[in-house]
Amino acid sequence: MAVRMSQIDIISTDNRRLGWGVAALVVAGNMIGSGVYLLPVTLAPTGSSSLIGWIICGIGAVTLALVFGGLGRLMPTADGLSDFAAQGLGRFLGYQAGLFYWGACLVGNVAVAVAAIGYLAFFFPVLKEPLWGALANLALLWMTTGIYALGTRSAARFGAVSLAVGLVPIVLAIIAGAIAFDGKTFVDSWSPQNLPLWQSVPASLAIIFWAFLGVESAAVLSSRVKDPARDVGRASVAGVLLAFAVYVAACVAVFGVIPAGVLAESTSPFADLVARVMGASVAGLVAACAVIKTTGTIVGWTMTGGETARAAAEQGWLPRVFGGKETGRTPLSNPLAMGVIMSALLLVSVQPSLGKQFEMLIGVTSVLTLCLYAVCSLSLLRRAKGAGYRVLGVFGLVFSAFAVVAAAGGYIVPSVLFFAVTTVAWFWVRHRTATSVANNAG
Repeated sequence: MAVRMSQIDIISTDNRRLGWGVAALVVAGNMIGSGVYLLPVTLAPTGSSSLIGWIICGIGAVTLALVFGGLGRLMPTADGLSDFAAQGLGRFLGYQAGLFYWGACLVGNVAVAVAAIGYLAFFFPVLKEPLWGALANLALLWMTTGIYALGTRSAARFGAVSLAVGLVPIVLAIIAGAIAFDGKTFVDSWSPQNLPLWQSVPASLAIIFWAFLGVESAAVLSSRVKDPARDVGRASVAGVLLAFAVYVAACVAVFGVIPAGVLAESTSPFADLVARVMGASVAGLVAACAVIKTTGTIVGWTMTGGETARAAAEQGWLPRVFGGKETGRTPLSNPLAMGVIMSALLLVSVQPSLGKQFEMLIGVTSVLTLCLYAVCSLSLLRRAKGAGYRVLGVFGLVFSAFAVVAAAGGYIVPSVLFFAVTTVAWFWVRHRTATSVANNAG
């Protein structure tokens, strides 16, 4: 008799769980990607005063890491962020959290791909052209989607290896910055637009916090780690601290060598920094490692987005193409559908320059994700039994809300529209769920 193979059987589901150390590398790997590689270009108008923003966002990220650690301890059986929100605040906000995070993963992944092509353009300048850049981005997105289709453990291992490779250009850039650091260049770049700090720094927080998106990765993969109650918190905090140390050192190095006006025109700031100090050949190594690392980041975000979509589909919040036929199993149609959606997002977001496209994508992604962090902080606040967790919930909520309010209106509007669409869709989800329950009862 022929054996019928469903699409669920195609994706590998390795029963071995991720330890907190590997999960921490996934967290750091998801953060240390395009956030550090291309973000200096986006922050050039803010200048070296963005260092203050890095410190504020670092403190906020550690707080949110502790929030997710607390949620992992209070809800060890939760399957990702949407389940954290649903258990603490009800199905509607759980549904919104799942879709907001899924949307942020999709948009953010396109932004990471744009950053990767920006460094690839160091070798092939033609990729700076919108058409060729878009084609290269499509190829990269589908290659990394294929890696996720091989299984979550394969994706996690690829992310960990790419993190090690990706640290090479950052370390070289920091060394180059230490060698050639010019205090006058750093001071002259403090506020290129001559704005007071109370105007320039808050406005840059949503952009800067893009670099810390991924702090929740261990929580999203809570069903895949060995001991969620212990490992989610450990992995989240360790990943954030590693990324924070890298970001501060890199920020000082770049603005201490390259004037803000010159930096604004770059597509590969760390390669340009190393080229000034160590020569073009070493700069080529930096650019190559940056491409490898950003590729690993795309794999990590694709895995995170895919697991979020699977969990949402199992709840009945997304179509069965993303999962739900067997609990905990991810069908091949999941990464394929995500690849199609990301390709569409890439094409509709094409801008005259990679820097402009990157800025728009990360602004929208940051606001979407900060809204989600606010919901998770509120969930912790409601479920907490001790004063410590309540304080964490309050601080996480205040930080997330402040960063959203301070963001540019162009980044907030898409999030409001997304909320409106998903709210309307909620009525369809409720109707479909009620019909399914009635059919099962009959």
